[in-house]
Amino acid sequence: MAKMAALRRTLMFTVLYLIAVVAGRMTVIEGASLSLVWPAAGVAVLWFMAQRHERSWWPDVVALTVVTFAVNVLTGASTVLGVCFVMANLVQVWVFVHLFKRLCPELWDPGGWGRFARVRHLWRLLFVAAVSTLCGTAFGPTAVWVVTGQWSWMTTAVWMTRNTVSIVLIGAVGIRLGRFFGSLPRGGARRWEAFRIWVHGLSRWRVAECSALVLASVTAYVVAFGLRHGLPLAFPLLAVTVWAGLRFSTTFVVLHDLLAGAAAILFTLNGYGPFATVDSPSARALVAQIFVGLVAIIGLALALSRDEREALLGRLTAAEESASAQARLLTTIMDSMHDGVAVIDADGRFVMRNPATRRLLGGVTSSTDTMAGSEHYGLFRPDGRPLPDEEMPHRRALAGQEIRGMDVVVRNSGVPEGRVLDVGAIPLPAAGGGAIVVLHDVTAERRHRDELAAFAGIVSHDLLNPLTTVEGWVDVLGEAIEARPGGAPGALPGQDAAGQDMAGQDMAGQDMAGQDMAGQDMAGQDMAGQSIVRIKRATARMRNLIQDLLAYTTARDAAIAPVRVSLRDVVQDVVTARGDLPAHLTGTRTPRFHVGDLHEVHADPALLRQLLDNLIGNAVKYTAPGVAPEVTVTSAPEGPDMVRVEVADRGIGVPAGQHEAIFENFHRAHAKSGYAGSGLGLAICKRIVERHGGSIGVEDNPGGGSRFHFTLPAVTGRTPAGRGESSDP
Repeated sequence: MAKMAALRRTLMFTVLYLIAVVAGRMTVIEGASLSLVWPAAGVAVLWFMAQRHERSWWPDVVALTVVTFAVNVLTGASTVLGVCFVMANLVQVWVFVHLFKRLCPELWDPGGWGRFARVRHLWRLLFVAAVSTLCGTAFGPTAVWVVTGQWSWMTTAVWMTRNTVSIVLIGAVGIRLGRFFGSLPRGGARRWEAFRIWVHGLSRWRVAECSALVLASVTAYVVAFGLRHGLPLAFPLLAVTVWAGLRFSTTFVVLHDLLAGAAAILFTLNGYGPFATVDSPSARALVAQIFVGLVAIIGLALALSRDEREALLGRLTAAEESASAQARLLTTIMDSMHDGVAVIDADGRFVMRNPATRRLLGGVTSSTDTMAGSEHYGLFRPDGRPLPDEEMPHRRALAGQEIRGMDVVVRNSGVPEGRVLDVGAIPLPAAGGGAIVVLHDVTAERRHRDELAAFAGIVSHDLLNPLTTVEGWVDVLGEAIEARPGGAPGALPGQDAAGQDMAGQDMAGQDMAGQDMAGQDMAGQDMAGQSIVRIKRATARMRNLIQDLLAYTTARDAAIAPVRVSLRDVVQDVVTARGDLPAHLTGTRTPRFHVGDLHEVHADPALLRQLLDNLIGNAVKYTAPGVAPEVTVTSAPEGPDMVRVEVADRGIGVPAGQHEAIFENFHRAHAKSGYAGSGLGLAICKRIVERHGGSIGVEDNPGGGSRFHFTLPAVTGRTPAGRGESSDP
């Protein structure tokens, strides 16, 4: 189908080119074999532009060559001139195609015809036409001069002017019509229907104005060129061209210019009009071609300028409508938000604030559009002290600080019971400075947090105390059993600090048959001793679980107070504490620690110690039996604002597929391997890191073990504290 379409275009343009060449050869200057008009130049470039997406142009080149040579020879040109004219036309087309492709790619690359709709397209088309015509001139007039011995600058000027005007005018007409018909639906009937609908869509005033322009143009050209009055009325005809350029579409304008130019040329060649009085045929043709060129350029320049202006106005209108729609949407969103948002300029005036801002401040507003002092709104610190004006979030933001998570209590006539707001403020360096302040009501959250803290206190007091009593009485019971004659001394051997008895203490396989409670024989005493061991082990597990729950609650809900903290000091404290534990309490050999260069971070000291103690404790605990734990702690910058800390070990590692699950609540990766724990340790670590704005993860350590890593806010402008060292406590 594509080849057939290309062949049809080749045949169509061959016929059009033949007609154009014949029409041009009908205006040959006597004795010079040079045509005064050459519409074939415009048809030729339009031909190869229409075939620009074909892989091969050889059929088109052959067709153009045959038509040019045959018509020129048959109309009186010699064989040599025919060959030279073929070369001139081929060079002219080749130069035009390659230059136009580079200077106007948006008109060349589209699958259909590009949109010839900008003034720069006209100037580039004119430039390419002039350059390509100049290249063709090296063959055309030169060949005429060589063959006939006649040459003049007028002949060369006629050649260049006629070809340039033809390319600009016919090329512009072809591109515009190709774009217009290419936009119509496929199929003759549907195209005609679409064209009919387009025509009927024109307003009556538009049709009337178009009819008036056509009538005025015909009348003006007939008067100027058709009547023999000897008056130079040609250039005033530009008025109808200006009318068309200012009021009608570019396609209509190029058609109007083409018809007007054709009328001027035909009148002139037939001895009518103001240009017919010029004695020299070459000069006569040159003046007429210049007139046609001016008509085309003026009309196209006006029409394209109007198109660009209308397109810009259309985009501006669309942008204004879009901006208005976005502004309305933003206003709707801001008005429906429960959080207060206010934009304050550098002078403290409100640029914008939503209704929630006034509501959260208890309905208190300033008498002006300027932010008032803290006393006016009734702002206090969480501890009950008045908030100083210099600590107002918007003032700190205007000073260049970024405020996040600042709790402010509002207590005024609108909220006498008080309201806790989480306030954030960021500076706006652009547009003369300013700040954005965001207010979030956290009264319920803070109340919930306080309730959780109170609950944690109740748990620590009401559960741990009875548990301690149970453990105490179990110890008394054990001592009483040991003190009885025939008791079971050492019934609790091998019990560690966590309540773990040693291997061999299991009651499985114990035959309890025939044991009389009243007899209190040795077997019964053994049974009592083993029961006490299990009670102690259960109470130890319960104590650890309660402590982990308290730690998790603290890590999740307790307020944090980040300060500058030396990682080295905290790690060294944890390492020293771990190294001081006796081996029979840890169940492992003495651990070996390697502490690298550690940075300072911005973190809560207590939570940071808990984080490192959990990770280092896990590294020590999850080690194969009989193997000395080996733990390495290092840190490195992670971007401009974070520090990456790594805790690597040579332990048993994390099972495949559980590298993310181990950070979930109550998840135990080695639940069946005999390692004690509640499954909350790593969940606590994750919560601590996330509350500091960092992230935590784990990966396998090359050579065995695990490598936990987490990030914390860096202390900018600081260098690593201390030098790396290895310790073997």
